[in-house]
Amino acid sequence: MSFTPIKNRKIKVALVGCGRISKNHFDSINSYSDLAELVAVCDTDPDALKKATDQYSVNGYEKLSLLLENEELDLVCLCTPSGIHPRQTIECARAGINVLTEKPMATRWEDGIAMVEACLQRNVKLFVVKQNRKNATLALLKRTIDKNRFGKIYSVTLNVFWTRPQAYYDQAPWRGTWALDGGALMNQASHYVDLLDWMIGPVDSIHANIATLARNIEAEDTATLNIKWKSGALGTMNVTMLTYPKNLEGSITILGEKGTVRVGGLAVNKIEHWEFDAEDEDDKLIEQAAYETTSVYGFGHPPFYLNVFRALRGEEKEEVDGEEGLCSLELLIAAYRSAKQGQTIQLPLPR
Repeated sequence: MSFTPIKNRKIKVALVGCGRISKNHFDSINSYSDLAELVAVCDTDPDALKKATDQYSVNGYEKLSLLLENEELDLVCLCTPSGIHPRQTIECARAGINVLTEKPMATRWEDGIAMVEACLQRNVKLFVVKQNRKNATLALLKRTIDKNRFGKIYSVTLNVFWTRPQAYYDQAPWRGTWALDGGALMNQASHYVDLLDWMIGPVDSIHANIATLARNIEAEDTATLNIKWKSGALGTMNVTMLTYPKNLEGSITILGEKGTVRVGGLAVNKIEHWEFDAEDEDDKLIEQAAYETTSVYGFGHPPFYLNVFRALRGEEKEEVDGEEGLCSLELLIAAYRSAKQGQTIQLPLPR
């Protein structure tokens, strides 16, 4: 059974979870008011729910089941704690509604697989937010890799040197827990883990160490990964939420046979080094691609949503579906298994 595109009307959207990241989603939905309309919100926190319903003049629900029962929807956007995504995705899929979920799509490998299978069974689409792919700096770097301007890639380094004080974790009891959140890798650095596969290629193996050095949380506040790609390239990823006194760096450095690039800044928002053996038209776009930001989220949510809406209308292929979302979840799970078992984990993981 093929997917039926939504034509000749606006896509009806509901958002579940009106917390920290929800503003990016509200703004993105509203920026494409010609394609979609927000019709309802849902949150278990009465104050957050009232604030959202008042601000956006839509219906509000404290339970997802009531939302699904009372609203005619095309898409449910999940901005809830990561560990809840699987249950909510499956509930929406069984109701015949397409799902967009924030990162990571799940905190357990088997849950991510179950989400994909549930959506396939009910012939609904599953989108996983990877908004960093839409940031101009990374889009330019990805195109450069696809053009093979580096030649053979030798070495890759990713750094995520940010800070999350204890007060951040104390704001909500689910933060920093294994069941609902994960730690620095699973939560804060998830979009950087995504770059390992999407940008560099299939990963062969991962060896990781994680530690909880300063924060009073279950999961890790610091992690290091040694990565080997199937291409033969080697790399490292260094992540900490303990940088003093504020967020310092989110970067990727690629060293290749014919080129060297470093994209850095607070959140891969500045091209700090760009050098190749031959010139290309893209070289003129370096300064244009860089942008200033005080937020680690970047500006990728709106263009991500545009692809979602166009995919639901049958005008484009979805760029990050459930299977694509599983790629970065697989790397996260492999890293955690490696740290727990004290050994290198080979990929792919068995399903």
